[in-house]
Amino acid sequence: MPDFTVAVFFGGRSSEREISVITGMLAANLLASRYRVVPVYLPPEGGMETGDFTSPKDLAEGSKKHRVPVRLEGRRLVRVRGGRTLCTVGCALNCCHGGMGEDGTLSALLAFHGVPSASPSMPVSAVFMDKSLSKLVLKGLEIPTLPSFSAEEGDTDTARRAAELGYPVVVKPARLGSSIGIKVANGEEELSRALELAFRLDSRALIEPYLAGRRDINCAAWRRGDEICLSPLEEVFSESSILTFAEKYEHAPQPSKIPAELPEAVVRTIHSATKTVYAAFSCRGVVRADFFVAGEQVYFNELNTVPGSLACHLFGRSLRARRDFLVSLIEEGKTLPPQREIVSSGILESDLFTGGKGAKRR
Repeated sequence: MPDFTVAVFFGGRSSEREISVITGMLAANLLASRYRVVPVYLPPEGGMETGDFTSPKDLAEGSKKHRVPVRLEGRRLVRVRGGRTLCTVGCALNCCHGGMGEDGTLSALLAFHGVPSASPSMPVSAVFMDKSLSKLVLKGLEIPTLPSFSAEEGDTDTARRAAELGYPVVVKPARLGSSIGIKVANGEEELSRALELAFRLDSRALIEPYLAGRRDINCAAWRRGDEICLSPLEEVFSESSILTFAEKYEHAPQPSKIPAELPEAVVRTIHSATKTVYAAFSCRGVVRADFFVAGEQVYFNELNTVPGSLACHLFGRSLRARRDFLVSLIEEGKTLPPQREIVSSGILESDLFTGGKGAKRR
């Protein structure tokens, strides 16, 4: 068995955890031919578990598959009971969709413990998990997005602001993906129902105009050395007013088209915007940028820092090509960024605490 260990993290405290299990199991099985792979499941109630997981059904509700509670101690993964070391993690791969996983929580934990990661860092994950924050960032980068505003439960001017945008509007939980909780509202009554659903799932909602006749276009990016590599563009299709969870994961009305048939100017715009965001955040790992296209007008919709099945299908159609892509991510990610010097002032060894802050001696 190869002695280099890859820990594949999936699950998390999120409504998207079931999709995360599918992504995690696919990645773990594909990587197992090249590395020792340790699957690490993050249950919604917290903690970490590992086991002989080889199929999504092993994590289904009611599964009898044995789970071992574990924790990180530096780069070591150890049993909670007894503290025995199971492995030293050579590289981690984040397959957690949404919630406390894709939002930077896991990235920060791995960085704190000094675990190399093949996935995006905490800052980019946190910003783009929150759609209202990502709109501000994209505006700062001068990348076009649809006009929008965010609302919290109890806000009294939401209906007025939605009317100013103009119906119909799209209402979505600000920090969820996979089309969960998204509704189109054609008036104030439907807006109220859509907000009620959004606030069941999140404390903040994003409201933006519904763009009739739009096309949904995806573009993935990853870093190979100093080069930012871009995927062909993908067009995904929907028979509904918005692309639904069922169409994404259960029964697509028709297969997506790769490459999408678009004017060359639109392709250049999408590639440029994706590369700009990736470079601005000094990203590592793979991300997927989602766009709306209306005619030749392009709007950046959102950035997925843990894309479904890690966007492997955009870089290769065969299982072997997808495995090779994941291997490339691991090879790029297994070296930690240079550690910066940590300065010590020596104040803790001092007999006096006389500064203007902290434990001032009276």
